[in-house]
Amino acid sequence: MKNSFPTSKGLKVVQDLTVVIKENREYLSEIDGAIGDGDHGINMDKGFSLVAKRLAGQDMDFSDALRTLGTTLLEDIGGSMGPLYGMFFKQMSRVAKKVEVVDISVVYEMCNSAMEGVMRLSDVKIGDKTMIDTLYPAVQALSEAVKAEKSFNEGIDAMIDSAYAGWQSTKEMVAKIGRASRLGERSRGVLDAGATSCYLILKSMGESMKELAQ
Repeated sequence: MKNSFPTSKGLKVVQDLTVVIKENREYLSEIDGAIGDGDHGINMDKGFSLVAKRLAGQDMDFSDALRTLGTTLLEDIGGSMGPLYGMFFKQMSRVAKKVEVVDISVVYEMCNSAMEGVMRLSDVKIGDKTMIDTLYPAVQALSEAVKAEKSFNEGIDAMIDSAYAGWQSTKEMVAKIGRASRLGERSRGVLDAGATSCYLILKSMGESMKELAQ
């Protein structure tokens, strides 16, 4: 079993992601509809479908595919999530551009850089009931995996498990950001849509990267 994969093969990770978002379009909008505008799935699918078309027939490496995704989301999808996910993937792209091989330490750097970019752009904190509540524990798990010298698969599994726990934790949080924040206590008891899409993204990317590292 390998513990890495070449960035030249990373296009598959982004292509798989476009499929996952399309499959979860209704689910994401349904969750968003409980305390938000109800269009998160529609907006995300719009952006990711555009990316799927732009990647079709291309021979891009991981960094270029991630940059294409980030730029498309930044420029072509509505709502607050376009700029946030645009930043998320462009930060990942910058890290991937510096390497030829992706191991668990690179995955950590990509996710940590994405998190720092999103937090810088949005000024959100842990516990505000946002995508950061999924992303932060995932980054912490990756950091611990690198320190413990865990295998690629072990590190990715820890990332996905921690992202899941973080995502689920948003159900009992009160929203502090965006439209949902106006509901106060009434926003408790519902999962956050951004935290949900972030979990789906990390899970999909993790599973695709594990396949490439076999």
